[in-house]
Amino acid sequence: MRLGVMFDRDLPPEQLIPFARALDETSVDDLWVVEDLGWTGGVSSAATALAVTSRLRVGIGISPAPLRNPMLLAMELGNLARVHPGRLAAGIGHGVGDWMRQAGAAPPSPLALLEETIGSVRALLRGETVTLDGRSVHLDGVSLVHPPAAVPPVLAGVKGPKSLALSGRVAQGTILPEGVGPAQLPGIREQIGAGDAAEEHEVVVFTYLHIGADAAEFTRSMVEGQASWLGVAPEDVAMAAGTPEEAAAQVKSLWAAGADTVAVRPLAQEDPLRHVTALLSAL
Repeated sequence: MRLGVMFDRDLPPEQLIPFARALDETSVDDLWVVEDLGWTGGVSSAATALAVTSRLRVGIGISPAPLRNPMLLAMELGNLARVHPGRLAAGIGHGVGDWMRQAGAAPPSPLALLEETIGSVRALLRGETVTLDGRSVHLDGVSLVHPPAAVPPVLAGVKGPKSLALSGRVAQGTILPEGVGPAQLPGIREQIGAGDAAEEHEVVVFTYLHIGADAAEFTRSMVEGQASWLGVAPEDVAMAAGTPEEAAAQVKSLWAAGADTVAVRPLAQEDPLRHVTALLSAL
């Protein structure tokens, strides 16, 4: 059971360095960085965080496949994995449909693009030469000159049934969005399936974090927006909120329900690590 912390996308990018250094001194396992349209780049954020820490695994959650050529993405990930062996986890997803259309990158088949991207990136990171004339990805005899010895896991950031099944087939893990609760996890794991029986499949669950009596009011607008995106009622959006003990109980319930990694997302813009410290004390 791993515990991660997300560097919220609304925090100024220059705060990532002190945030990562402070987190590296705690018992937290992971630091997750975000790649959302218009905010910051996931690869550059991961590189920054890895360079100023010595212990944390840094996860990219997530790179949108429509914005990332698989060869270039494998080059970037391979470089990070060579420089910081064993400390990178790479999430790849469909990207938010509206954002991909805004960027002129909406694919004709998001499922085909994601499957072909993940398959190609994984093969390239293993040092293979890849030729693929797929529905969305076209590569002709490409390979990495410096493939990493410690190949980083590639996870799929997805939520729909078809995408979850795809993740089980082709990825080494699945990243689930904020709001997924312990009641949903067993069914989601079933949709993911066993995948390659010789390979463990890591399930990462993102969850909101806010410690304080104002938790319900503070998180209201975020929860309502996430509920609409997930297609659930606001009261069904799970989060680690309230007292430190209540937040810790939510994290423990996610672990118990089948999450291998719970990555909390502190929503407070001022001193977000205070919420992490309170959670750690309760855990």
